Amino acid sequence: MTLLNKLYAAIAATVTVVAVTVGVVNKVTSPTQQVDADLNYLQPQVLPVSTGSSSSYTTTLKNTKLGTRQFQSQAQTPVSDNANARWSNYTRDYQYPNMVTLPVQWLSMRDGTRIAVRVTLPADENKQPIYGKFPVILIQTAYNTGLAGQIADMAGGPNPEFVRRGYATVVADVRGTGSSEGVWQAFDETEQEDSKEIIDWASKQYWSNGKIGLYGVSYLGITSLLGASTQHPAVKAAFPMVPIGDGYRDILFNGGQLNTNFIPLWMSLVGLLGALPVDALQVDPVNGIVMGLDKIQNMLFEFQLPLTFQALQGTDTAFDSDFWRQRSPLEYAHKIKVPTFVVGGTRDLFQRSEPLWLEALKDQTTAKILIGPWNHLQAALGSTSGNGDVPAVNNIALQWFDQYLKGIDTKAEKLPNVTQWVYGHEKFVTSTDWPHIGIQPDRLYLNSLGKLVTNKSTSSIGESFLLEAPTFGICSNTVETVTIGVAAILPFPCLQNNNMSNIPAAVFNSDTLQNDYYLNGPIQADLWVSSSAPDMGLVVRIADVDPKTGNAKALSTGILTASLRKVDETRSRYINGVMMQPWHTFKKEDVQPLEKNKPVLMNIEIAPVAALIPKGHQLQISVVASDIWKGVAPLPTLKSTLNGSISIYSNSKYPSSVVLPKVSTQYLNP
Repeated sequence: MTLLNKLYAAIAATVTVVAVTVGVVNKVTSPTQQVDADLNYLQPQVLPVSTGSSSSYTTTLKNTKLGTRQFQSQAQTPVSDNANARWSNYTRDYQYPNMVTLPVQWLSMRDGTRIAVRVTLPADENKQPIYGKFPVILIQTAYNTGLAGQIADMAGGPNPEFVRRGYATVVADVRGTGSSEGVWQAFDETEQEDSKEIIDWASKQYWSNGKIGLYGVSYLGITSLLGASTQHPAVKAAFPMVPIGDGYRDILFNGGQLNTNFIPLWMSLVGLLGALPVDALQVDPVNGIVMGLDKIQNMLFEFQLPLTFQALQGTDTAFDSDFWRQRSPLEYAHKIKVPTFVVGGTRDLFQRSEPLWLEALKDQTTAKILIGPWNHLQAALGSTSGNGDVPAVNNIALQWFDQYLKGIDTKAEKLPNVTQWVYGHEKFVTSTDWPHIGIQPDRLYLNSLGKLVTNKSTSSIGESFLLEAPTFGICSNTVETVTIGVAAILPFPCLQNNNMSNIPAAVFNSDTLQNDYYLNGPIQADLWVSSSAPDMGLVVRIADVDPKTGNAKALSTGILTASLRKVDETRSRYINGVMMQPWHTFKKEDVQPLEKNKPVLMNIEIAPVAALIPKGHQLQISVVASDIWKGVAPLPTLKSTLNGSISIYSNSKYPSSVVLPKVSTQYLNP
């Protein structure tokens, strides 16, 4: 545990005790300061939106995709074909009894830096390589092919299910990791240029038939997408599992707040593995030791620690910039033209972006997505046993690559476009598109009695108070997400429900539902708030409440720093003219400090969810000042919020609300 994390833990213990006794006060009162509220956001918008990268505006803003840094939001044309698609368990017998890995090789890049690669080929009964030309599965990893890759294929080892069915596998240590030379900069443009050279090399070897499939989990899945974006003609298909989409928004700076839990641990893991260049040590021990020390210096003292401390100090690194654009693969999605199958998880680190990949690719290539009831590790393991008709992920990947690399007619293009696990329904459900073709925005309003209601208040009074503190959420569902699933083994109910994390929160429940309520898509909370401090954070959680037990099952969470609330409407998502997924700019020049006790509107993005809240249950929205596992505001912001208090308004002038992605239950598969 770092000194900083120890400090947070100490503060957390104190604040949690205070939170239990102080909690939240729902109070009927007049707003502390009167300002004119702009309520246009409550009405369907018909603002013009670009139909492409040109400056012409011809499409009204009714149904749009989420934009990116490069492209404004574009018209959404729902996909309705392939509606009758069903899953079947594709497999075929092994062609070869064994596989063999050749000695490590080093490839010289354009600047002379050497990249370590391992090639694995099908082999006979005597473990002698089969000399022939095979399609190639290419994996690029930061987890050391000579160490972690020898333990688990999800860390970069060859998958026997592919190799023994007639595929060669190439696994490369990305620049500056494992036994590769150079400086690691995590997904930067140099690493992407390396990818194209590695692809080119693999396509021309004596064991290659010139067709490349890109594959991998997490970091490896991200490199597969970036590799596909190089548009090398040898690449024929990609199968990324739990890939990131936007480095800044997905994990590093949730709502503008630095993730001080996952990021240091992850970068330390890469640093540790990179400091053990096993292959280089075996070939040249002296050079291997020097390489290992160089990697430690680079990763910890030239990259990781400076990046973390600069972000905590609120410097330029804490804001969205070209640095983060390079590390956001969705910015390159328009270049991907090969069939791509994405695997995601409902409790994954990258829950926000995984469905965005389908949206980004569906109009330019064959694209499919499977989102299971998984955290990061569970999705990486790829098992769907006990979850209905969906086969194991290995079988799906084999079907995908057999179709597009071997030319076997596996009907991969006829697989369901979208397959999602729906909580409450407890089944996989297929659909033709994401967002769901049947989505309708459903706005519910918060009121001063702790209720979610269909109509905004007609009263001029109504306000709820929150305590400002940076360390709430110590035991919440985000713990499992941020620890990539490791925390799921802990027997704490607060890791699955919101009951404990709601203690210091303002909680709003719907009436008991008279019918099943199906949610499928992104969620947006539009909250009118003020603070006695110059800045604050807000966390919004959505849950399914069983009134019989009081258990509030956690479904999704969103977070936002008030000073970074600026929304670019031309890049936000609209459904039927209603904004349902805001695009926050997170730029330094767009910082908007709060005026003391002056109400402002915060549009808070909540990660997409697919859930059926059954009749007899209640829908719950809870609002709290922080979630230490999800993000920590930069130190200047933390300092400004100490001893502050937050007001959430729920009256006719400041009608706080949440927009939900309601879908008719008729779309649930029987």
